[in-house]
Amino acid sequence: MNWNELCRVAQDTVDRTRGRLPVPIRSLAEGLPVTLLPFPEGAMLEDENVEPDILGLFVGGDLEHDAGATPMLPAQILLFLENLWDHAEGDLAVYRAEVRITYLHELGHYLGWDEDEIARRGFE
Repeated sequence: MNWNELCRVAQDTVDRTRGRLPVPIRSLAEGLPVTLLPFPEGAMLEDENVEPDILGLFVGGDLEHDAGATPMLPAQILLFLENLWDHAEGDLAVYRAEVRITYLHELGHYLGWDEDEIARRGFE
């Protein structure tokens, strides 16, 4: 699948996923940008927590971020589409499912949830 198709399917999946969220969470999610990138690159890879094959990443301050501090990056979800496609092994249905799962997982981080809370709420 080419880059434009990966982007189109990913954006459609994110939009549909947002539309199915409970209203209070949906309104928060609608204000959070999602950036589509092929792979992590540059300074991201210098972070020991970011592997080259990572599927998604939340960056910036979460909703519980100290209002007096300024995060280095604006809050956003990064989805790494080439990694997601590779992870799906070229299966379109698996790709859509992985985009959805990754988006929800990173949204959970934005909402200030730790890994246990993300799992408890079914955002994985």
